[in-house]
Amino acid sequence: MQISVAGKQIDLSDALKHRVTAHLDRLADKFFDRALDAQVTFSRARSFFTCDINLHAARGLTLRGEGEAADAHGAFDDAAEHIARRLRRYRERVNDHIRTLPRRKTPEVGRSYILRPAESDGRVRGEAMHDTGPYATIVAERAAEIATLSVSEAVMRLDLAASTLLMFRNSTSDQINVIYRRQDGNIGWLDPSPA
Repeated sequence: MQISVAGKQIDLSDALKHRVTAHLDRLADKFFDRALDAQVTFSRARSFFTCDINLHAARGLTLRGEGEAADAHGAFDDAAEHIARRLRRYRERVNDHIRTLPRRKTPEVGRSYILRPAESDGRVRGEAMHDTGPYATIVAERAAEIATLSVSEAVMRLDLAASTLLMFRNSTSDQINVIYRRQDGNIGWLDPSPA
């Protein structure tokens, strides 16, 4: 597994990098036949350290863990425990998902955009406003997979990635659906098929 460990405006010791690599290798060996890559980022916020782990386990399966502590080792332990807790909760479904991946059809590809909001005077920062509306400037663009999943698999992916929104093609109705995390902590599901 390819593991990159980086620090934002902090220097990381070789001992910490070795500990992170060894721990993530053990975690991947325990839960996956082969994980693809992981990015671990440490940063310092006021009086504590934060750790952000993004583990790409298989095509379309990303796990995310965040941790905070007084030291970098504690922040990593907290983030790794978040990932391990999610994996223990979904162990069978994750393993079934990875085993059936070769038999599934290739996911559709969509585009994900990040738009820059307009300033209060109606102009986009640094540019003249055109007739394209208040969000006229595209800041970032990337490809996004739209996988064919059951609703329970989609909820599992949303939880594992610690994401707030997931678009997928429902395997039972073959319609595009959206699930999202509500402010009250529950999961919302948008299904366009007739009731």
